[in-house]
Amino acid sequence: MLGSNVQSALSPDAKSRAGLLLKKLTLTEKIGQMVQVNGQQGEISGELRQGIISGSIGSVLNEVNPEIVQEMQRLAQEQSRHGIPLLIGRDVIHGFKIGQPIPLGQAATWNPDLVEAGAQAAALEASQAGINWTFSPMVDICRDPRWGRVAEGYGEDPVLASEMGKAMVRGYQNGSQAQLLSCLKHFAGYGASESGRDYNTTYIPEIELQNVYFPPFLAGLEAGCLSIMPSFSDLNGLPPSGNGWLMRDILRKAWGFQGFVVSDWESIPQLQVHGICEDRLASAGKAVQAGINLDMASHVYAENLQAMVESDQLQENLIDDLVLEILAVKYQMGLFDSHGQKTVTPSQQKNVIQVAQQLAEQSMVLLKNADKVLPLDKNSSGHFLLVGPMADQPLEQLGTWVFDVEQANSITLKTALENELGESLSFHPGLQTSRDQSHVQFKAVSKMAKAADLVILALGEEAILSGEAHCRTDIRLPGAQEALISAVAELGTPIIAIVMAGRPLVMEAVIDKFDGLLYAWHPGSMAGPALVNVLLGNTNPSGKLPMTIPRAVGQVPIYYGHGNTGKPATPETVIGLDDIDPHASQLSVGNTSFHLDVAPSPQFCFGFGLSYSQFVYGDLRFSRESLKPDQSLEVSVLLENTGPVDGVEVAQLYIRDPVASVTRPVRQLKKFQRVALKSQTSIKLIFSIQWQDLSFFNGSSWLVEAGIIEIYVGGSSDARLGGQIQLVTS
Repeated sequence: MLGSNVQSALSPDAKSRAGLLLKKLTLTEKIGQMVQVNGQQGEISGELRQGIISGSIGSVLNEVNPEIVQEMQRLAQEQSRHGIPLLIGRDVIHGFKIGQPIPLGQAATWNPDLVEAGAQAAALEASQAGINWTFSPMVDICRDPRWGRVAEGYGEDPVLASEMGKAMVRGYQNGSQAQLLSCLKHFAGYGASESGRDYNTTYIPEIELQNVYFPPFLAGLEAGCLSIMPSFSDLNGLPPSGNGWLMRDILRKAWGFQGFVVSDWESIPQLQVHGICEDRLASAGKAVQAGINLDMASHVYAENLQAMVESDQLQENLIDDLVLEILAVKYQMGLFDSHGQKTVTPSQQKNVIQVAQQLAEQSMVLLKNADKVLPLDKNSSGHFLLVGPMADQPLEQLGTWVFDVEQANSITLKTALENELGESLSFHPGLQTSRDQSHVQFKAVSKMAKAADLVILALGEEAILSGEAHCRTDIRLPGAQEALISAVAELGTPIIAIVMAGRPLVMEAVIDKFDGLLYAWHPGSMAGPALVNVLLGNTNPSGKLPMTIPRAVGQVPIYYGHGNTGKPATPETVIGLDDIDPHASQLSVGNTSFHLDVAPSPQFCFGFGLSYSQFVYGDLRFSRESLKPDQSLEVSVLLENTGPVDGVEVAQLYIRDPVASVTRPVRQLKKFQRVALKSQTSIKLIFSIQWQDLSFFNGSSWLVEAGIIEIYVGGSSDARLGGQIQLVTS
């Protein structure tokens, strides 16, 4: 397993200074560095003040008042015995005061450089409040859109998630204006929770852990991330907050991680609830043994560790090792040398807003554009009707985890369209919220739609319907939205649907009623201007799906990188319910892997996304016919924009290993490029494949096996242009 670059994240100076300081600390002060307490919402109680001064608190969570944070740091650095600064943690997930698209939407940009710029902007804003640590990025692979926290991650693919996670880490930690300590979460397998239900059990074979779920974490660590958070769920029967194999054998020994691990909210005492510890004391000991450095909010370390050491139930050297890692990170992040909050200049604030809008525009995925109904012509004499519960919802378009975003900065689609179209636009919400079941406004909407030349439907989910602990079994459009769509579609007026949601939604029942479909996720504060730019063609959509969109909930989990099975479905073998002879005892035709009541394909595949341009791939070439361990392979392809406008395409390279010692996925994303291409021009793209890019874990080791590798290049995971090379191991 790769991992040698992880150790470079901590400098020798940071480790040396941490070691010298550790020798000066009492046991009480050591344990204090392992304690994180929740803030007190704009005040410092006597107990909190004394805890900081005495050194029995090393981190504070959820305090965003700049004056309070500054005073807490003054107490820690000027009045405590050793002047150790506090870690000030906050969930800065997709922006701070200015909301950016949810991470799943940011993944749809396939633009790591822009995602990195977004993280830098968030770090700059958050640092004004004295925040120096964020619990982001979440790099959990998820293939079940019922899970609420899918909004917070980067989708179903380990390569895309790795690139996005690395970008976020760099943006948070390496910004020239401000730095936030990043935190990879949730290690590991949280996104595979059974039934898509938060905090639920996960069973993941080690082959799948190593090949799919681990790589984004390792990539983030190699990018320099210095903290990591375990999953709430148990993994193969052992919750990660007490899982020494994960935290010591994999994270520290195999990968060489030298940062620290922070528990998720009260996850250490939850070891007792899971049923692997009998009480809080045992839970604290189990977590220390496993390698959890910092206890978030539960006080279980503060209550138990000192007595456990003094009674020889716990060795002090275990405490020393964990505290040393925390102190080294504080030195590495420059916290001992930093005083006060950063300030943001007007030009920097303008850039924060611009980055948020760019992210929103590039995150939008054009899924349908029948008869080129988009882009709209704002200079036409036609009349537009805007309808839908998400059209004018400044809070709901922000998505989950937006505690600090200022709603006043959130510009809706209605506001932005009115600024562009003026009297050519009419509006009716149709439904008051996305969950509204009432049809009472439908008659008025139908009357207005009949008089319009085009209807824009703003649909989706309110922010509260996705995120932590907001999982759904029915992931269709909630409320009476499908009925609203049908009511408008009966009139025959062209319909453009815009979906703002925290997950892929099932739209099989209504997809044929749309002439155009733009998937906008929860786009953030600049949703309105971004949507208008895309709708009017000022911005050519370039987003690609980071996650498969199913036809039916019953297909879940559905993802492009599945196994082939011994009986793969083919067009000749797939049958439907109506094809079954009611008099036959058993129908042998169609004995392959499919459902009787839905097509085996997804509604939209991973990596798919349309443009106002048309892109054509051709002339696929390989630099060699066979590849040896000391060689690299160049894959070239000709990409042409045959459309009438300039555009951006995300070219994707996939592989398949058809014969291996263990079954391999039918497709694996390996490389991608965002390419800007003028109308009626072409470019030769080159992808470089290294030997290690083709490795996989076979149950006992990482290796590359001799044999054929198939390579495909195109605009989605359904790419058809392909060829093959031979891998030669000797």
